[in-house]
Amino acid sequence: MTLLDYISEKQSWLNGQLLTQIQKQQIPDRLKDSMIYSIEAGGKRLRPILLMATYEAFEPLSEKVIPVACALEMIHTYSLIHDDLPAMDDDDWRRGKLTNHKKFDEATAILAGDGLLTSAFYVISSSSELNAEEKIFLLRELSKASGPEGMVAGQMMDLQAEGKTIDLKELEQIHLLKTGELIRFSVRAGAYLGGATPPQLEQLDHFSKSLGLIFQIQDDILDVTGNAEELGKPVGSDEMSEKSTYPKLLGLDGANEKKEYYMRKARESLKKAGIHDSILYEFIDFSGNRHY
Repeated sequence: MTLLDYISEKQSWLNGQLLTQIQKQQIPDRLKDSMIYSIEAGGKRLRPILLMATYEAFEPLSEKVIPVACALEMIHTYSLIHDDLPAMDDDDWRRGKLTNHKKFDEATAILAGDGLLTSAFYVISSSSELNAEEKIFLLRELSKASGPEGMVAGQMMDLQAEGKTIDLKELEQIHLLKTGELIRFSVRAGAYLGGATPPQLEQLDHFSKSLGLIFQIQDDILDVTGNAEELGKPVGSDEMSEKSTYPKLLGLDGANEKKEYYMRKARESLKKAGIHDSILYEFIDFSGNRHY
């Protein structure tokens, strides 16, 4: 099975699970519609699918990944809703559709993001598939990855860097937090639930760090060279926002070289973790060579 087949298979399954998790909660209609609108807006569901692929590197897929995969996508979707707001990136389009605040209104979009964020922790904590120890581990890791020491910190640093010149070390720190922490959680949660040993978890942390940077570097490259129709948003938005990017700091050739460096590092980390035959290797190539 190719990675695209794997993604397609897991997407359709996960989409149904996400809607079930939202529909079964007692949510006011307009708020529910707004939450579902962004959940259904598309996207590859790469983070929860990466979680599943990591789990499958150790064990056959189990229903215990369902609440964690859903929670992860809820948090990712909430972050996109809030990123698009006028106070943040002020985007009108996301994945080829109107952003949430343009479809509804700013107040509803903020609450929809809040609703998805808090639902994520409810889904994990109320799951009958996870034991108490697993819940504590997952809630601690996810709250750290998505909170003021993780993704939220990265977003704050990214906003503060707009219109300023920052160096490569600062740029990587922003992306390791803003994008990389949820990717790290995806891999770490999947490995933990699958029974990985502490040395394997350490190597998979290195793998996920490299993968997150590959993903971001390619995003930056696509913002310069991509096709707006394929991306589902205008190209050049980073330049208009005066953001520091890998192509801006290193040039396109330098950005591509840096991406290839992290692709090699990611493969090495998987081998050191004792993972030799896994679709995780295809995630490396997909993240570094995608067109959207």
